Amino acid sequence: MAIFFTSDTHFGDSRVLRIDKRPFKTIPEHDEALIARWNETVSPEDEVWHLGDFALHARPERIDELLSLLHGRKHLIIGNNDGQGTLAAKGWESVQAYAELNVDGRAVVMCHYAFRTWKNMSRGWIDLHGHSHGKLKPQTRQYDVGVDLWDYRPVTLDTILSTKRRRVPAHA
Repeated sequence: MAIFFTSDTHFGDSRVLRIDKRPFKTIPEHDEALIARWNETVSPEDEVWHLGDFALHARPERIDELLSLLHGRKHLIIGNNDGQGTLAAKGWESVQAYAELNVDGRAVVMCHYAFRTWKNMSRGWIDLHGHSHGKLKPQTRQYDVGVDLWDYRPVTLDTILSTKRRRVPAHA
């Protein structure tokens, strides 16, 4: 079992095509590509921490459908665009605003928003966040796990920490 991180999938949200210049012509194409890339990366036994902004402008039935299509046991860290339909969806193992996790001996704090400081920052803890779509200046031990930076797919902590570049070129 592997642990993956992601955020800002924005399923159903046409704004990401324009604002974030995602390389898809339509939202159905966008959503299908993100589902395919997620499932190419994550197995049904894996765990995925989604750090917010899962879906917007999607009916609750569509949110349930999306979660059922995506591999893995899914946890949600609430983002500013996660409405009641997302929060109440049946497919989440847990839903919270903040979480701490130990991944292979590394302590991680997770929130949708990037922190300037965080718990045990001086002791090597790592801050994972979303929300900024790769637009923040990198800070030591702080990583944006948003799909815009990671080829529109979830990513492991080992991959995050071993990648010198903070932005991975995406291809549609």
